[in-house]
Amino acid sequence: MRVFNLMTAVLIMLFSTAINADEANKDASGLRKMAQSYEHGHGVKKSYDQALELYCKAALMGDALSAYNRGFMYFIGRGVARDLPLAIYWFKKSAGSGDIYAKRMLLKFRSVAPKKDESCQPDPLVEAAADPVIKVKLVDNPKRDKVIAWVNQIAPHYGIDPQLVMAVIQAESAFNTQALSNKNAQGLMQLIPATAERFGVKDSWNPVQNIKGGTAYLHWLMRHFAGNVEHVLAAYNAGEGAVERYQGIPPYQETQNYVKRILSNYPKKSHPIPPEHPEKFDLAKLNTLQVSNL
Repeated sequence: MRVFNLMTAVLIMLFSTAINADEANKDASGLRKMAQSYEHGHGVKKSYDQALELYCKAALMGDALSAYNRGFMYFIGRGVARDLPLAIYWFKKSAGSGDIYAKRMLLKFRSVAPKKDESCQPDPLVEAAADPVIKVKLVDNPKRDKVIAWVNQIAPHYGIDPQLVMAVIQAESAFNTQALSNKNAQGLMQLIPATAERFGVKDSWNPVQNIKGGTAYLHWLMRHFAGNVEHVLAAYNAGEGAVERYQGIPPYQETQNYVKRILSNYPKKSHPIPPEHPEKFDLAKLNTLQVSNL
């Protein structure tokens, strides 16, 4: 009987660990839960290093509680040397996302200057020496050069590879600024009205606004799916809910073909997680005067 109970306990622990690991692959919340398991030894062997790493990944995806928890580990010296300036750095990030406890810590230690955590930063977008330059195969379109120029100006502000944006535009509209689907998806990046509204696009037929809205959506998806390009593309086509529900590319023929088609032009399956907040830029500096000519 004791042997049976012991085996049952082991199986439950293994099953719990597998569930936690699966959760961690989904989103920032899952990463945080797994980090908490490692920090406190719930269902897994306690590991502060693993906890710090997972809190880092989730915090870089914008999770306020993960930023606070990583900061608190530095604050009390859990698994690391106590470092108040590093703790303040993470409390500041957490407070910026609305965490009230982080705000209280900042108020209490307002005289302490934050110190940047160099061990937890987004990967650089461009690694020219390590990565070959990818050229998207583009169909002939006389208006394409203007669109490419806009993409090259807009995409870097969102931390998104311009070549990926162009691959999406190629698949969505073949660089046709007037493309309209039977689902009312509009313009270069085929924004449906709900997505356009979600990302502040007032006129989907304006190609600059359309690129900005589509790239903003890619930025959000890239953070949500931790740089997994296949999941990002599937979500762009079928919605993030479908990808979360199937824990990967949904079994829709259209979506599967869509992902394959883009990856044939952009064969990178991982992408650096972009910073939480895109760089500010002035759309007026783009050559919008010639939009009406497209």
